[in-house]
Amino acid sequence: QVQLVESGGGLVQAGGSLRLSCAASGRTFSNRAMGWFRQAPGKEREFVAAISWNGDSRNYADSVKGRFTISRDNAKNTMYLQMNSLKPEDTAVYYCAGRSYLYTATSQSGYYYWGQGTQVTVSS
Repeated sequence: QVQLVESGGGLVQAGGSLRLSCAASGRTFSNRAMGWFRQAPGKEREFVAAISWNGDSRNYADSVKGRFTISRDNAKNTMYLQMNSLKPEDTAVYYCAGRSYLYTATSQSGYYYWGQGTQVTVSS
């Protein structure tokens, strides 16, 4: 089993920044691709970003490209999501997710392990 715990969410004004963290414990973190998803009120959960096991491959949703940066520190068993130029439409619960494979996926079905989520609220 892999346990994932998100942190770093909060309330921020539009144009501001937040950095989310996802701490992993349990089975090996460094040989897994990881991703971030989000779910806004009344909407389905959607893909945000993903990173391969070694960080060489990264994918982003079009809505966050150029504003969000995904990264990981395998020595710390932690993944990050740096969110800049935040918009009210970024308001959602953000979930960390882990795969059982080295390389990324953009579909929820490609991820087996999930955190509980952290709330991000962007005020206008």
